[in-house]
Amino acid sequence: MATFFGEVLSVYSRAVDEDDGEELEEDEEDEQIRRELEEKREVQLQWSPEVSESLRSGNKLQCSDFVLAVGHNASSFLSVYVLTPAKWDAVGRALVWNERSRAGTGQSSEESACVFHRHKDHPSVLICQVTCHIAEDQLFQWTQKVFDCLQHRQLSVTVLSDSSVADYKTADYLCSSSAPFLRSLHTTAFSDQPVCQSLEQPNIVTGLSAAVLNHCQVHRIAAVVYQCYSDVIGPDSVTMATYKPALSKLGKSIQLDMSPSTNVLRKFVRTTEIQSNLYI
Repeated sequence: MATFFGEVLSVYSRAVDEDDGEELEEDEEDEQIRRELEEKREVQLQWSPEVSESLRSGNKLQCSDFVLAVGHNASSFLSVYVLTPAKWDAVGRALVWNERSRAGTGQSSEESACVFHRHKDHPSVLICQVTCHIAEDQLFQWTQKVFDCLQHRQLSVTVLSDSSVADYKTADYLCSSSAPFLRSLHTTAFSDQPVCQSLEQPNIVTGLSAAVLNHCQVHRIAAVVYQCYSDVIGPDSVTMATYKPALSKLGKSIQLDMSPSTNVLRKFVRTTEIQSNLYI
């Protein structure tokens, strides 16, 4: 800067330099927050000591049938009709933390995690029950990590998925009013005949079911999704029973208890209660 006397002075602007420093500090803080949030939202797999030791040795889980239940009705169906009568071991879980699921905060409830069960007599049969929310940015990560632990040769995947009948699009009103009902979608490697008709366009499969189906399609794994459209909220005995044909072709490896006891059903069926009423 030149003075009135012609002398040139160097100018130091504290305002500009301080602002730049503050912006740099804010950028570093934001970056650190993003890194911590990414670490917190990372899907964590926790396996039993036996499975962990096998995976550390470079061996993948020998799995011929992988049944994935997504949603409360699908998961409750497995608990009532499959897990109760047979002999199963809980061999692992996937912990997921996001804005709707707090499994990564130390909670031990199985409601907040994805639980894996393995059949004692048929160790190649694996079941996973998912009742927690998995965010969009965690779907690929969950699928990649789980399937990296499984051998893909001769692997067959069956996905049972809950969906609201309000999301079902059809020109036939009578069809949507007959809920609950099943619709299927499968990969090109799936050579068997689905137990119900295919999902009609423009209906789509979303969430974890879609992520698993897409992964299986890319890796040429035989997989089928059975989506149950229901008009009730929460576990319902009628909706649960709708899934029974979906596992009828898995043979002796998964045996269904066709007549579960009332006590078993009561553990998983939630009675709908009126929270408030103007006339009470």
